Amino acid sequence: MDYLWLKALHIVAVVTWIGGILVVGVTLAAVSGARDQQEIATRSAFLVHVRRWDQRVTSPAMLLVWIFGLALALTGNWFPQPWLLAKLALVLLLSVQHGVLSGRLRRLACSQEPSSPASLPYAAAAVVIATFIIVVLVVTKPI
Repeated sequence: MDYLWLKALHIVAVVTWIGGILVVGVTLAAVSGARDQQEIATRSAFLVHVRRWDQRVTSPAMLLVWIFGLALALTGNWFPQPWLLAKLALVLLLSVQHGVLSGRLRRLACSQEPSSPASLPYAAAAVVIATFIIVVLVVTKPI
């Protein structure tokens, strides 16, 4: 596949994946404080829809990020450059974060109990910071 097509598809997948992680993180932080039965019922219905989006769009986008990203790295002969290894470590951490948030989303959507893990308000910020660092690494290739 042509390098520019690989790069374009990788960027589209990244934007979709990061957007999805942010939606899940912000949603979990917003609905985790529901207290009365009306709020809990509304929250559960909403979380089912967010979970469906995560399963059908965000998770496949993550898989495409890895596929197209590794193809780009192989095409560009970037292994084992330090900037790429640092980027891959951060992408792995984002993948773990996505898995953790998806698991919390699944548990919260399937239960009627409110949950408010202390780390939820910081999940979206962590994703934005990691994404910023990854973009700087890719554009500048500093190390």
